[in-house]
Amino acid sequence: MPLKALDYESLNENVKKVQYAVRGELYLRASELQKEGKKIIFTNVGNPHALGQKPLTFPRQVVALCQAPFLLDDPNVGLLFPADAIARAKHYLSLTSGGLGAYSDSRGLPGIRKEAAEFIGRRDGYPSDPELIFLTDGASKGVMQILNTIIRGAGDGILVPVPQYPLYSAAISLYGGSLVPYYLEETANWGLDVNDLRQSVGEARSKGITVRAMVIINPGNPTGQCLSEANLKEILSFCFQENLVLLGDEVYQQNIYQDERPFISARKVLMGMGAPISKEVQLVSFHTVSKGYWGECGQRGGYFEMTNIPPQTVDEIYKVASVSLSPNVPAQIFLGLMVNPPRPGDISYDQYIRESKGILESLRRRARIMTDGFNSCRNVVCNFTEGAMYSFPQIRLPPRAIEAAKSAGKVPDVFYCLKLLEATGISTVPGSGFGQKEGVFHLRTTILPAEEDMPAIMSSFKQFNDEFMEQYEDHRGYSRM
Repeated sequence: MPLKALDYESLNENVKKVQYAVRGELYLRASELQKEGKKIIFTNVGNPHALGQKPLTFPRQVVALCQAPFLLDDPNVGLLFPADAIARAKHYLSLTSGGLGAYSDSRGLPGIRKEAAEFIGRRDGYPSDPELIFLTDGASKGVMQILNTIIRGAGDGILVPVPQYPLYSAAISLYGGSLVPYYLEETANWGLDVNDLRQSVGEARSKGITVRAMVIINPGNPTGQCLSEANLKEILSFCFQENLVLLGDEVYQQNIYQDERPFISARKVLMGMGAPISKEVQLVSFHTVSKGYWGECGQRGGYFEMTNIPPQTVDEIYKVASVSLSPNVPAQIFLGLMVNPPRPGDISYDQYIRESKGILESLRRRARIMTDGFNSCRNVVCNFTEGAMYSFPQIRLPPRAIEAAKSAGKVPDVFYCLKLLEATGISTVPGSGFGQKEGVFHLRTTILPAEEDMPAIMSSFKQFNDEFMEQYEDHRGYSRM
């Protein structure tokens, strides 16, 4: 009998090539254990509310009123909702063509794109054009749309940092392109060396690959580093020299846990470099409501902004966006509120600042607790999480552990993470899911568990790790270094 179109053997090969470790083997095993009654701490994905982060009050009030506009007609609405939330809900409803249940323009509501442009202008000191901002169902949809626009076939390469967020490797596989890795240097706090970029491009070209774009993740995921202004200038100059589109994944721009390297957008640096670079380098920047002190992952709100992209190309991107009709409208409201939050003098301002500062200050403390905890463990070294919401410790696995993993048919860091999961209930992601240098092993965990739970989680990790190392270490001379 001939194969049917949806039999596994006849599927699109690109679909089969897609791998996404964040929801991979470890996550599936953790879900099984949870069903069996084991308490699981899901630190595998940056999902703040699932780990206890409370939603900000003001945006939820506004969206609640938008979702149930009949409340605005209730004479007692002012007893339940502050006046600024009521005013903002009326404002957003006035921007729609029939409330939250009606499609919007495929690029998003024009009024909210205008608010996003004003936010970018305040942040960067350079004006932004709302016609070049598209609202999307989370930043991931925007990334996938742009990669799909760039990749024409297997001969097209995308420069991606390693370790990388596996959205990039998965999407490049799905669209039939080639991932061109450039390695971040762990001993230099996950720094980037432009000479390594040149080497990566040269090697790709020697294989017949046309490198068309470069991805930066700033702050880094999974590595947590913040790019300096000098580093960004080097990257933009490199893209200018090599004629590359720069994709700036800046979704963690609110998540900064040190004062030495604040977040600086690629667009701000580009505009400040002046002509010809500021007029020539093509840049697409991404942001979201899922991260930062918002953490509204389930709402699926985001945007991308295009710089130096020709009008005809913008039209083509609009055309493809139109196939999906409309990004989800409630998420667009969340995005409007993120880029245009309460201001000094507003009734809700003090509460908004108190809540957002409280979340960021707690995350900063948690980043330190986790880094110090990992560095207190045997054969574990970890750079401080400067930004984003992850720790990415290196686990220096003894040779006997690597042999045991191979015997079990597992990649060594997968073997370690599975043992950690079974022993402690801590669900992480092995470093191999993000890419890493040969013979070096990591895991990624979020810094999102509740602050009061963090000491117990790190104590549990330390006990497991020390017992694991005791079991597998060759005491005849295997060392931490």
